[in-house]
Amino acid sequence: MEQPHVVRTALTGIMPGQVMITGTVERRLVIAERAEGGWTVADLSGRPHDTRVWPAWASAHIALDSPGSWLSSATITAEGVQRLLRPRVLLTALYRPEIFPLPRFPLGISDLARAARETLAGQVQLMDMQLGVTMNNILARVEQDRPDILGVSATFGQHDLLTELLDAVFAAEYPPMVLAGGSLTARNERLLLHRYPGLLIARGAGEPTVQDAIAHWHGDIGPTEIRGVGYTSGARTSGAGLLQVARRRTATVGNRAQADPLPELDLLDLTFTHRGVAQLETSRGCTNSCSFCPRGHKGQWSGAAPESLPDILAAMSEVFARHPDISRTLFLVDEEFIGGDAGAPSRALNVAATVHRAGFRWESSCRVDQVVDPRQDRAWHIDRAGMWRRLCELGLRRMLFGVESGVTSILERFNKETTAEQNALAIRTLSALGIPTRLTYITFDQLMNRDELAASYAFQGRTDLLLRPLPQLPVEAIVDGVHDEAFVAAHSTGQPLHTGISYMLVSMECLIGAAYTRRVEAAGLAGAVRPSMGRVDADFADWRIGRTSHHAQLWVDRHFPLDYTLKSLEKLLDGEPRRQVRGARVVIKDAAYTLLGRMLDHIDRYTIDIPRTDALDADLLAAMTHGLDDLRHRMTSTVEAVATILPADAAHILRTEYARWHAPSGWQLINAADPCGT
Repeated sequence: MEQPHVVRTALTGIMPGQVMITGTVERRLVIAERAEGGWTVADLSGRPHDTRVWPAWASAHIALDSPGSWLSSATITAEGVQRLLRPRVLLTALYRPEIFPLPRFPLGISDLARAARETLAGQVQLMDMQLGVTMNNILARVEQDRPDILGVSATFGQHDLLTELLDAVFAAEYPPMVLAGGSLTARNERLLLHRYPGLLIARGAGEPTVQDAIAHWHGDIGPTEIRGVGYTSGARTSGAGLLQVARRRTATVGNRAQADPLPELDLLDLTFTHRGVAQLETSRGCTNSCSFCPRGHKGQWSGAAPESLPDILAAMSEVFARHPDISRTLFLVDEEFIGGDAGAPSRALNVAATVHRAGFRWESSCRVDQVVDPRQDRAWHIDRAGMWRRLCELGLRRMLFGVESGVTSILERFNKETTAEQNALAIRTLSALGIPTRLTYITFDQLMNRDELAASYAFQGRTDLLLRPLPQLPVEAIVDGVHDEAFVAAHSTGQPLHTGISYMLVSMECLIGAAYTRRVEAAGLAGAVRPSMGRVDADFADWRIGRTSHHAQLWVDRHFPLDYTLKSLEKLLDGEPRRQVRGARVVIKDAAYTLLGRMLDHIDRYTIDIPRTDALDADLLAAMTHGLDDLRHRMTSTVEAVATILPADAAHILRTEYARWHAPSGWQLINAADPCGT
């Protein structure tokens, strides 16, 4: 049922007339033409037709003879048939497999497919370059099927793929209506509209936009009524007598005003076939505005009702059942899982219980102030600690926290609204409660000074933050104990913090439109705009840190595909194989931390006021070469030990990527930063 084109193909050969499949995955509609005239309409969920929220257009064009049943004969007008068949909508997602070897279920286009199918108008197909589709395949489909609406999802590092596709599409004599969305297009809106005046840029969550695009195609609304788009409104004459193209925007729809963010599942089975993982959203938006995160297209936090989840979870469970070797884990890609509303913990627990009852474990992300908040009293912290322990009982496999720094002055610059002490207490609390975590951390930023970098390095090396799980202790004892250095010393694992950081040696990305980027510009450090990554190049206030950041990125990019492969395999596995893969990632983290210490030693050999870039570069490259030699030696035995306990296909993936990593190569940037921390 999750692949309507498969159902339609199967039925077309045995039904006497036209067959149309529409509606969302949990309430598919089969509309079949009868030999004697008229139509049969079947709701494959078995629910009566009159329990469906029908779109407004249907009342004038579809008349059901038995609306109280799931199966009914019907009269459908010629215009109604036309609306069921058109527009033809093709939703595409771009991808670079050479950087990200294993795929994730494409939520972006899957959410749009659901929104389009809710209208019961048109037919929707999806193509994702993660899943064996090439750019030539997409272009051939566009030429062959001539879709009426083409949707393109593009994120960081895909600007050249996007322009390749758009150049070809707009070169056609009669191009389709084209909607482009995603993090990259939100950053590059002005550039894209200048190059493609016929393009529509989705500026927020795309569900209302694609529904309005369908309505516009049918002539129900005008182009200026399509919600949440940037577009050009035609030429006008400037004061200098030159023709200019005016850029316009329509209002976006807030997260709270939209339906719960659920996907169609057309591509889930194929994602698993390609060893990918399942993703889902249970909320959108965030409760804060970090200075490095442009918030315009993401919106304020809004959580889905737990009652909306069981049907989609049941449908996903059916697909999982066909792939028993894949861990039954859902990756809830919420920016902030808990949320800031009154009753947020209760909602979070209800969502977790719903996912758990469906037979899944799950991972997600949230802010540190959901664990420790200096503004709150002891009772709040005890209640919150109890919530975290209960979430673990309800299937929480791991939670990502955007720690970002262990230096308060840096956190203030990032507008994290947290402190170093708060981060330390939260990490202690979570580890003592037994909550598995991933921590994101920005090691270098353009405005930092040498002392901040040294303090950040020291924080990453602290061994008094990761405590042993203490399930035997009541939460009250843990809430109090994390403030007590004797308690901490008694229960410390002795592991440095960097072993829990998701990616080491990360540098700040100055994203277009971010508040941090504006500070960099005000400091005179901004450089060229890089559309491919939706960012602005920037110098560092301290040239020594700038050179160190550059070489650290060379190090990160040299190891990124192998590290990403290990992280992706970890998501697919359970038990001892998963633990061993995590251990292999720690080897990479250890090497990065050792390198950072050596880099700091080299920085201190130079003064800030006399740039000697060639000399420092030579020192940093020597440190990297030495570090790579050590890492190669350790990874050889590590990978072989891990591969021997993995399933055969996972072992093959790891050995293939390891061989590519181990082969001699130079140091080069691949722009492979993972800005969303997923």
